[in-house]
Amino acid sequence: MHSFGYRANAVLTFALTILALMCAIASFSDNFNFPSPSAEIQIVGFNGFKKKPHGNDEVSLTMNITADLQSLFTWNTKQFICSDKLGFGCPMTIWNPFFFVFVAAEYETPQNSLNQVSLWDAIILAKEHAKFWIQTKNKYRFVDQGSNLRGKDFNLTLHWHVMPKTGKMFADKLVMSGFRIPEEHSV
Repeated sequence: MHSFGYRANAVLTFALTILALMCAIASFSDNFNFPSPSAEIQIVGFNGFKKKPHGNDEVSLTMNITADLQSLFTWNTKQFICSDKLGFGCPMTIWNPFFFVFVAAEYETPQNSLNQVSLWDAIILAKEHAKFWIQTKNKYRFVDQGSNLRGKDFNLTLHWHVMPKTGKMFADKLVMSGFRIPEEHSV
């Protein structure tokens, strides 16, 4: 007859092996999920385009962002707990899937082949909120280190990062091109 410790060790080892196998299968199953997010970004207007005293160009703009990212949510999207103890000011235990989304302006300059400036971001906490339309000014300053923005063509790119419960985090993006900064500075 085996001792209690030996039996407990066998049960625990078996349980951990099954748990590891379930995590591997869950991670592998994400390879069969083919999300089809859609997005469109329009520039409503340029609110300002000025040269800062130290020589850098700065742009302020208003955008319409329309996106349907609901297909990114799966059963394997990581859960987020919100607690009053952490200072978030929400009910004690709310579990929601979440991912991070942001809009970046991307352009080339003689010094850099790729410049990325984050203009807006959000954390999507629920699948119901992953389909949205928002009109917003750039949340973060659109500043170039130099005076390279006049008449510059640029892309607006919607990036997202999804945190799974198990497996690797994945990121993707949708690029929207055809935007141009004005030739002349405004006041």
